[in-house]
Amino acid sequence: MRWKDRQGSNNVEDRRASTGGGGGGRAGLGGSGASLLMMILSRFGIKGVLIAAVGVIILWRLGIVDPSQLLSDGAGNGSGYGSSAASVEISPEEQELYEFVRVVLAGTEEVWSSEFSRLGADYQEPTLVVYRGAIRTACGTGQSAMGPFYCPGDRKVYIDLSFYDELEQSFQAPGDFAQAYVVAHEVGHHVQKLLGTSDKVSAMRGRPNYNEYSVRLELQADFYAGVWAHHSRQYLERGDIEEAMRAANAIGDDAIQKKSQGHVVPHAFTHGTSEQRMRWFNKGLQSGRMEDGDTFSQPYETL
Repeated sequence: MRWKDRQGSNNVEDRRASTGGGGGGRAGLGGSGASLLMMILSRFGIKGVLIAAVGVIILWRLGIVDPSQLLSDGAGNGSGYGSSAASVEISPEEQELYEFVRVVLAGTEEVWSSEFSRLGADYQEPTLVVYRGAIRTACGTGQSAMGPFYCPGDRKVYIDLSFYDELEQSFQAPGDFAQAYVVAHEVGHHVQKLLGTSDKVSAMRGRPNYNEYSVRLELQADFYAGVWAHHSRQYLERGDIEEAMRAANAIGDDAIQKKSQGHVVPHAFTHGTSEQRMRWFNKGLQSGRMEDGDTFSQPYETL
């Protein structure tokens, strides 16, 4: 995939310095927080500290205060692109991956802005958050073990770049286009949020057949990733599509279940089989039109 001469997106937050999993992981109370605590303790005693703690909790619940800011020393918090990350050790290889996902995100912005405009709508760009280890989101705590994910609550895509090592080593799906497909799939979930699709599926949570709707949602996100690939053909190189197909094949529910537990449980599927994921990605690749990806109207057995 040709990407090094292309502009990256500015809608990226580099949070590697303020999350766990490296030299910049949060390790107790930071300097500014400790100073404030000692001042309150010296003036008002332990009761003052307790009252302050209750106040912080209330303000946190209201979304006014971020307690993590009180726990940091204010340096290198990685709150946005271009912020200092000097407190963490970042290898040249990791930084190249960081620049790569910026370029991929910019490509999705271009494709989806054009697609929404074609249908008379405006595309609202998501934010991509790069973190390490664990991070608090509007959807709860995200962890690198979860793999890349999209949070509809804050409309952000989250990724720990170490996932790409797992994609290559554990799933045997190497290659930059396989890596790009993962980001494009999560952006596909953002498209679903903007269209109201994900909210409709979320409202069905708790129903006996909820997993079927989850599969439909995931396969549509694969289709949208294919739409992105269709409009990115000018950047593709020999073997790129095969890389994406290998990734889709490796992360099918049946493949993961067989690898992790030795057998397949179809009623527990949440993302679709390897064959389904490859097929719907390919449908998007061939079509290039977002309206052709209706995974909800046809019978579940024919997906």
